[in-house]
Amino acid sequence: MKFNNKVTNNKLNSDSIADLEHHTDIKSSVKKLTKQTWIDIREYVFIAFGLFLYAAAWKAFLLPHQITGGGVTGIGALVYYATGIPISITYFGINAVLLLIAIKSIGLKFSLRTIYGVIILTVFFSIIPQAVRGTFVGLEEDFMACVIGGLLSGVGIGIVFLSNGSSGGTDIIAKVVNKYRNITLGRILLYCDVLIISSSYFLDFGSIERIVYGLTALTTTTLAVDMVINGVRQSVQFFIFSKEYELIATKINEDVHRGVTILDGMGWYSKEPVKVITVIARKNESIKIFRIVKDIDPNAFISQSSAIGVYGEGFDVIKAK
Repeated sequence: MKFNNKVTNNKLNSDSIADLEHHTDIKSSVKKLTKQTWIDIREYVFIAFGLFLYAAAWKAFLLPHQITGGGVTGIGALVYYATGIPISITYFGINAVLLLIAIKSIGLKFSLRTIYGVIILTVFFSIIPQAVRGTFVGLEEDFMACVIGGLLSGVGIGIVFLSNGSSGGTDIIAKVVNKYRNITLGRILLYCDVLIISSSYFLDFGSIERIVYGLTALTTTTLAVDMVINGVRQSVQFFIFSKEYELIATKINEDVHRGVTILDGMGWYSKEPVKVITVIARKNESIKIFRIVKDIDPNAFISQSSAIGVYGEGFDVIKAK
């Protein structure tokens, strides 16, 4: 009888442990799911904000000064200049067709955020009133309008890309063509945009000058997108030589939350062994690292250099090309 009680107690203990582990697994899964949900919500909010900037750039600067940009929005602008049809209608109509092609060719997974982006941008194009020519820049300052409009739209698209979003348009064309032909995405987008902008020459007000304005806006947009994306993701590499390497390495771990590697070196002049701290961090974290080193060892020797690409935990995700 005592033996049976012992067996029963062991079984109860095993069941309790199993239930506890199961409960812990569920709690961990819920926590991960909740965290991912908040990340997704934040990204969707930033996508909407970026698209708002993009739509505002067109309504405030490019459309009032009759400047044609790239992408499906550029096609919408051409139709608007020629017929007066609102840009939102043309933009949504073309993207609806392209999305159907993309879903069939690439799959629904790629298209989900693109569908969201197309709907949000269509709404913004519909509700944001178009400014009167000369409202934000002078009546004849078309060059200033294309630069500011290109810069603002580039910042908006950069924010969208950072949030893993898309505004649709020629992005969809590029994805589909790239799947079946060995042509880079950048080249496809460039060909499409140049063709769209050059088409403005055949409008009533068309001229070589208008094409130059459109190409200037396109170039400014591209530079702004690169500035936003690379400005956030730009990384730096440190080599720190100090006798207080242990304190510095620990402090960087604790305060900056970056991994530190200690290398063994030798000073060739002194022929003495030396420890070298190696750190890779975001550019905006550089000032924290400099302050840590200065506080611990003002005489430390520091080398900082830009890192073109850093992939792995804490940085960009490795992607197969």
